[in-house]
Amino acid sequence: MAHHNPFQDRHIVLGVTGGIAAYKAAELTSRLVKAGATVDVIMTDNAQEFVAPLTFQALTHRPVVTEMFALLAETEIGHVTLAKRAEALVIAPATANTIAKLALGLADNMLTTTALATTAPMIIAPAMESAMWLNAITQQHTRTLRERGAVIVGPAEGRLASGASGPGRMAEPIEIFDAVRLVLARSGDLKGRTIVVSAGGTQEPIDPVRFIGNRSSGKMGYAIAEAARDRGAEVILISGPTALPAPAGVTVLNVNTADEMARAVLLNIDGADALIMAAAVADFRPVQAEKQKIKKEAQEGLTLSLVRNPDILARVAERRENRPLPLVIGFAAETQDLIANAQEKLRHKRMDMIVANDVAAADSGFGTDTNQVTLLRADGHVEALPLMSKFEVAHRILDEVCRLLGAASPV
Repeated sequence: MAHHNPFQDRHIVLGVTGGIAAYKAAELTSRLVKAGATVDVIMTDNAQEFVAPLTFQALTHRPVVTEMFALLAETEIGHVTLAKRAEALVIAPATANTIAKLALGLADNMLTTTALATTAPMIIAPAMESAMWLNAITQQHTRTLRERGAVIVGPAEGRLASGASGPGRMAEPIEIFDAVRLVLARSGDLKGRTIVVSAGGTQEPIDPVRFIGNRSSGKMGYAIAEAARDRGAEVILISGPTALPAPAGVTVLNVNTADEMARAVLLNIDGADALIMAAAVADFRPVQAEKQKIKKEAQEGLTLSLVRNPDILARVAERRENRPLPLVIGFAAETQDLIANAQEKLRHKRMDMIVANDVAAADSGFGTDTNQVTLLRADGHVEALPLMSKFEVAHRILDEVCRLLGAASPV
């Protein structure tokens, strides 16, 4: 989706060099194009021994640059045009030979010349035999490039083209794609901001095998964390148990209980610009967790005695006395009187904004990929959003965060 997609209409130059992993560069190209980027591929002569330029042309719908002296359609010299246009230069696979040339500033082909002429950030995915990768000179060149600001992705351990196993295989296309995403996000509207997000439900132990939980899948909180990352923020995601993979480029802190979540939130909000509490924190927990599993034979029924869990937002409100930051955005998951309950919670917990969603609605709430929410700001502004993907909802929430941060801190 176009809204704040870091790839949309961004110009990426992908350099492919002569390694067997060149075929995987096709998958990377496909991902970049699908994400909305304009991709120009430069292939070295050796790369063309492994994969035909036509493969990349079919994926990008653009001419593939193969010859140093073949001019582009423009009248300018090709490498200068590409170097100027590039918003990121990705080299995957990057052979030991190309890494050496880049480190030394040699410019003897279209790719190395473009690399020397561009000011765009560089993402390099090395791929070679283990002995070549581990060679002190390759390590030195890689360090040099890293010190100059290049992002080095991989290489991974695994089976190599020779049949041997060890470090040197190219990182998977999805990992390289994630690295490019993070580089492109550096220019987003949350650049330099730290956002703490809580997500998922908590689990309150009854005994070693049973717990009290809720139906939260964590999808909304994870979408917010990923969206904030895509807009350039440093993101700390405090997550209850979920089935979701950890988002790339986000610091994930795993917790189980409401008490652990409270501690993690309070430890991480100092210095943060915003706290977005998307977690479904259990309100109650058993008075005590039994040390041994409760046996069903021992009793006819089971009566649990529950006590209130600490109220995380109330504690955060105390910490924020006389301090504008962090902004606090909460969620109200209700099954009735949605707006009235949300307004009461917004006032009572002294939040800057609350996101109200009716979890009784069919395609909104727990476990779904869509959500229909109403945004209520402390200044009285209320905006009911239509049904949209959780990722779109996340961006609408972050639009408000940007607006509120702009008001809170004169730039």
